[in-house]
Amino acid sequence: MARIKICGITRVEDALAAAQAGADAIGLVFYAPSPRAVAPEQAAEIVAALPPFVTVVGLFVDADAYYVRDVLKQVPLDLLQFHGDEDAAYCEQFNRPYLKAVRVREGQDLASVAAAWPDASGILLDSYKPGVPGGTGEVFDWALVPNERRWSLVLAGGLTPANVAQAIAEVRPWAVDVSGGVEAAKGIKDVEKINAFIQEVKRVRVL
Repeated sequence: MARIKICGITRVEDALAAAQAGADAIGLVFYAPSPRAVAPEQAAEIVAALPPFVTVVGLFVDADAYYVRDVLKQVPLDLLQFHGDEDAAYCEQFNRPYLKAVRVREGQDLASVAAAWPDASGILLDSYKPGVPGGTGEVFDWALVPNERRWSLVLAGGLTPANVAQAIAEVRPWAVDVSGGVEAAKGIKDVEKINAFIQEVKRVRVL
């Protein structure tokens, strides 16, 4: 079964709802322009409330390295996720496993693009929208994803309970990442949508 990350968590109750529904990971956004951004103190409170075996992912966008380190001192993040123009040297300096997000466009050789981060735990593919680093709520053309991959794929971009089963069947990702698709409002999750999303993921086998 594809692994599941519920991103853009801003409240303890939403983190607990995701965990209780069966999510493998939650995402905390440390990018001030995002409507789903959290302060380190807020994030620490969310993490402290989580049950065991839920991976905590911290999302950054072209952040100053000092800021990332400061967050790491305050919040026990298991995995980092970089959504900007960060190169491999930047991503690797924090001694944490990381995901690198790539915004998919027509004409890209995604295999070559992914090779720029050879030590990444996974490559997250998201929709491209000028000036928006993620969370667009838009689906990209899944046919652009290569069938043969040497990297673990995390699929994002406009996923919802209505389309995630089809996405998994077509793309066969290691994991799926959802934010807006399970929300009642930006930054506020909908428990019913979270449960519906996870049930849809469970219907489809990756292999």
